Amino acid sequence: MTATPKKHILVAVGMVLNGDQVLIAKRPDHLHQGGLWEFPGGKVEQDESVPVALARELKEEVDLDTDPESMIALTRLDFDYGDKAVSLDTWIVPDHNGKPWGREGQEVKWVSINDLNNYNFPAANTDLIKALKAYLS
Repeated sequence: MTATPKKHILVAVGMVLNGDQVLIAKRPDHLHQGGLWEFPGGKVEQDESVPVALARELKEEVDLDTDPESMIALTRLDFDYGDKAVSLDTWIVPDHNGKPWGREGQEVKWVSINDLNNYNFPAANTDLIKALKAYLS
């Protein structure tokens, strides 16, 4: 008997910056890693580049208009949660238009980059936060 292959998902992650703050969103309780904070983004569809997927997801999730051409690649991290594996392709989003709000009912907020350690994120995000801080230093 062979095991069912583990689901692997490519996720576009946005570090949306506003001065010394970054946008975070709280995952709905019913989702994988629910109740934890995350950086907005989502699944990359088959025929999308990561920046195009991220621009689409930012519009769908938090109502921000962004230009994929202005995004800056930060890091890519593979992480295995046991029940699923993800590749978090993470981008700096320096420019955006609109006021973010949770279009899917999720809480969103601007947080000082220095205060990110005060929020509970999925385990994979620890390295993303380190990469963001290193990029900005």
